[in-house]
Parts: sequence; structure tokens; C-alpha cells
Amino acid sequence: MKRKDELSIMKIGILGAGGIAATLAETMNKMEEVECYGVASRNFDKAQEFMKVHGFEKAFGSYEEMLKDPKVELVYIATPHSHHYRHMKMCLEAGKHVLCEKAFTVNTRQAEEIFKLAKEKNLLVTEAIWTRYMPSRKIIKDILDEKVIGGVRKLTANLDYYICEKERVIRPELAGGALLDVGIYPLNFACMNFGDCISDIQSAVQMTDTGVDGQNVMTLFFEDGRVAVLTSGIYGLSDRQGIFYGTKGYMVVDNVNNPIGIKVYNENRELINDIGVPEQISGYEYEILETIECIRNGKLECPSMPHEDTIKMMRIMDRLRKEWSLQYPEEIESL
Repeated sequence: MKRKDELSIMKIGILGAGGIAATLAETMNKMEEVECYGVASRNFDKAQEFMKVHGFEKAFGSYEEMLKDPKVELVYIATPHSHHYRHMKMCLEAGKHVLCEKAFTVNTRQAEEIFKLAKEKNLLVTEAIWTRYMPSRKIIKDILDEKVIGGVRKLTANLDYYICEKERVIRPELAGGALLDVGIYPLNFACMNFGDCISDIQSAVQMTDTGVDGQNVMTLFFEDGRVAVLTSGIYGLSDRQGIFYGTKGYMVVDNVNNPIGIKVYNENRELINDIGVPEQISGYEYEILETIECIRNGKLECPSMPHEDTIKMMRIMDRLRKEWSLQYPEEIESL
């Protein structure tokens, strides 16, 4: 194994110092390809504490200050959804490549503007929807392609957590709600495996007292006749399963948010294959590695999550929010 200082490592700065940033930092500390260089927070004391705990070289008391540092090559944006557009724009204008947490932006228009700016600046920007980059994606695809469970016309997927007390989830001014926070995973699960030729979407929603979606049911009808029934919510734990229903059996994916196992059953509902996924640090490493590789090769987007796919997901969520009359404050939507 090469020593970390012998490699052509990439210095990464994290914009935001919350829970996701901490998981990312601990992941990067175990990777040979990156250096935990800088962390920025509006609260300098918080940034300093984060730096000490996670072994970063520098702490910054403002995002602008970190973006002025020429050593920062790639910025991971770990702020609330409501701020993604503004923060990505700041990074791109400062000449930094960007890996941004999901949901990429609040609406489609913002995503389109970010991609346009990135192209003008000749910089890579990509959405950090980690399941798109994981090896489990290919494992699932191979089983479906080999028709181990026959032809598949339907899948179901769910993701619920007890997060209804978190400010970032319940506040409309932070672009909260189940859809952008957790519903995006079942939606990506469906589109990764069934494609994006959607003929119709039907849905139902239960809103919170604060005016964001608390739980929802989404049914996607695809042009080839396949159907995906998806649910997400913020009031309790779900089993997080994704299930494919075939003519010769069915397949259960354990945790659509970070697959940890795949079970295949035959037409008699007998388990015929129990497949593990490769050992990983946290799962975040795959998106980081692909982003670095693409930057080194002069690419402006990642093949696992091309810009076109991010736009398609944003359009689906825009459509759902319109049906639910879920409008975020004008100062967020109109950025």
C-alpha cells in the first residue's frame, strides 16, 4: 500500500459542519486518495471543533474564506437543501469543482442554471446521491438482466425515518419535507432500475403543520407497462426495502438508501440466493472516488449521475410538489 503522502491526493473542503459532513470526514480519513483539508461554517468555533475532531488542516469561519484558498480543489456541499443553489454558485464562481448533497437544488430551474454555469467555468459538478455510485447498483442490474426472477413489471420501495423533530426537515424555509430529504431515494431506486420513460405519476400526501410533506405515496407508471409504488415519510421507521416482482420469483433489496444485502426467491417463494455487497467504509467513498477520477480526466460530470439524470429527478419532484401545492418561500424558489 502506498503512503498517503506519496499519492496524487485531492484536497477537499467541506462546506457545512453538520452530521453528514462528519460522516463524510470520517470516510475520507480512511481513504488514500483524498486529504481532509478544510471545513467551513458560519460559526468559527463550530468549524474549529470539527477540524480538531476530524483531523482537518484548516477551519474557516465563512464559506467565502475557504473558497479563496487556492489549495481547495473540490468542495463537498453539506448544507440544507434551501442553500445548495447559492452555495454551488459560490463555489463555481470561485473556480472549485463541486460534489453536492441531495437534493441537488430546490427546483429544476436552479439545477439547469448550475449546470450551465459549471460548463461555462469548465468545472465538474455532480449530485451526491450515493446509491447511484455504489457497486450494489450493478449487482441488482445484473440479476434483473439475467432474468433470474423472470420478467419484472412492478417494484416497490420505501424509506421512512423518525426525523419529524429536525429543523431542516420540517421548516419550509430550509426546503424541508419527506420528498427532498428521503423520498428522493425510492425515486432514484425506481428510475435507476426501470428507466425514466414515465407516462404518468399518481400520488397522495399528508402535510405537516409547518406546510411541508410529512409522508407520501408515489406511483410511477412507465411507458413499457412497468409500475413503481413508492413511499417516504418522517414519522417513524420503515423496513427500507426495495422489492422486484417477477414472473419466476422476486428479489428483495435490504435498504434502498444503502443496500446491505440482496435476497432472491423463486416461484415457490424459496430463497435461492443471498447476495452480500462489497465491504465499504461508509458508502460515501464511491461518489468521492468517481468524482476525483472524472476531475483528473477532465470530465465535467460523473457517468453514475449525469446532469441529465439529476434534471429528470428534479422534474419529477417539481411535478409532485405542484400536485401537493407544496411551495417553498419565494426567496428560496426564485434564487
